[in-house]
Amino acid sequence: MARMPLAERRRQLTEAAIRAMTRDGVARTTTRSIAAEAGVSLSVFHYCFDSKQLLLESVLTTITGHYVTVVKEGIQPRATVHETVRAGFQAYWDHVAARPGEHMLTYELTQYALREPGFEHLARRQYELYSATYAELLEQLGRSMDFELLVPVDVLARYLAAMTDGVTLNFLVLGQTDTAADILDMITDHVAGLIRER
Repeated sequence: MARMPLAERRRQLTEAAIRAMTRDGVARTTTRSIAAEAGVSLSVFHYCFDSKQLLLESVLTTITGHYVTVVKEGIQPRATVHETVRAGFQAYWDHVAARPGEHMLTYELTQYALREPGFEHLARRQYELYSATYAELLEQLGRSMDFELLVPVDVLARYLAAMTDGVTLNFLVLGQTDTAADILDMITDHVAGLIRER
């Protein structure tokens, strides 16, 4: 087996864990199945992740990174703030529709973390990461389109995290993409109403 830098090996194992957990669920995924998915020995896995907490934190951060990258690419300035915000939501939504299992895994990881003693901080970190990501996107958008918010960035960021979380779960349960589009349109209208262009 070729030697690989530790950071790269961790990325490989994290992506393998995401695939295995998406397919089999968190409870049925073992370190052995993750190592097999990555094509490495169990000792390599344990060298890279000396605790389950570190692995789960890496999984949550990586999954969030997957769709943050997509949204950042989709939220490029358009003719209006409204169109730009809607494009960002659409980019996120396209990711949800294309990879529902990965998004379902985030909910499963949240529940796991909340129920497992000593792991609760991972669920908090997950939702803090969602809000921080929205805050970063709002600030990036504000700079590029020169607008100001009528509410504090952190409040709007938490609102957006809660709203997209709810829309995503609704889709995963009901599978209604047309309803999701209507809700995202409504959220976009609401967000655009909280922005004042300079």
